[in-house]
Amino acid sequence: MSPVVLQVENLTKRYGALMAVKNLSLTVDEGEVFGFLGPNGAGKTTSINMLCGLLKPDAGRVLIHGQSVTSGAVDVQVRVGVCPQNIVVWERLTCLEQLQFIGEMYGLSGTLARQRGTQLLEQLDLSEKRDRQARTLSGGMRRRLSLILALVHDPAIVVLDEPEAGLDPQSRIKVREFIRSLARHKTIILTTHNMDEAERVADRIAIIDHGELLVLDTPEGLKRSVGEGDVLEITLNGQTGSGSVQQACEELKQLTSGVSLDVAQGTLTVRALNVVNLLPPIMEVLAKSDLQCGEVRLRANSLEDVFIQLTGRRLRE
Repeated sequence: MSPVVLQVENLTKRYGALMAVKNLSLTVDEGEVFGFLGPNGAGKTTSINMLCGLLKPDAGRVLIHGQSVTSGAVDVQVRVGVCPQNIVVWERLTCLEQLQFIGEMYGLSGTLARQRGTQLLEQLDLSEKRDRQARTLSGGMRRRLSLILALVHDPAIVVLDEPEAGLDPQSRIKVREFIRSLARHKTIILTTHNMDEAERVADRIAIIDHGELLVLDTPEGLKRSVGEGDVLEITLNGQTGSGSVQQACEELKQLTSGVSLDVAQGTLTVRALNVVNLLPPIMEVLAKSDLQCGEVRLRANSLEDVFIQLTGRRLRE
């Protein structure tokens, strides 16, 4: 079992009457890619800022290798590297110049900072841009440079906030593979709204909402928690609020134990074990209820299903 690198104990932060984070407790292991998910306004940014020591909690504590991040100890603070969602680069510094600048801010010699910067630029296919000013880079290149800036001082923990935002498919794959390679040597905390990204990259995932931790498990464990088996989606051509739909749903519940039904936006969603084998009797029930079916889709249960079930469909600002 890997040693615990980050320990969060009853972390709490309030802004006036708003409880932004409430009694958040979790641990992150060495070499783990830890997904930290939640809707807008769920408390992710506040939590991350406290984990990094950028924001002081009202209660609770954060320990990195057993030391408090609020102790003021420089050796604790330099163990964390942060790549923010909003790209922060110096427009008129070259890629290598700003990597040297950041490295020296963390106490590295100029020579070592340039050496590490050169290696990282090569790993993320930016070697040819090392002597170009950041203002000449494309959006995807800036995103990759921002990631490198978080790594040049060789931190033990790297916090990545939406690292694939704005990237084209080729760059997304490159960054995703790079994150996985980092996990061999570092601990990664990843925040993202991209469920596919989280499912592909993260070893464990925490989902929070309204400042509270809802679940914490592996992606496969979370998908099993919603309901084992595949998901069947059937488009209904008609009034989904009609009595015939409700009657059909009552009959469908009798087909097998553990069936889960949801009717929203004209689509009937059925979750159950061996749901593909239930398709003929399901269609028979719908036909008997005079419900006309359109498109029928069968798909595997996804992390997005877990996320929506836990946090709801309501749009967040």
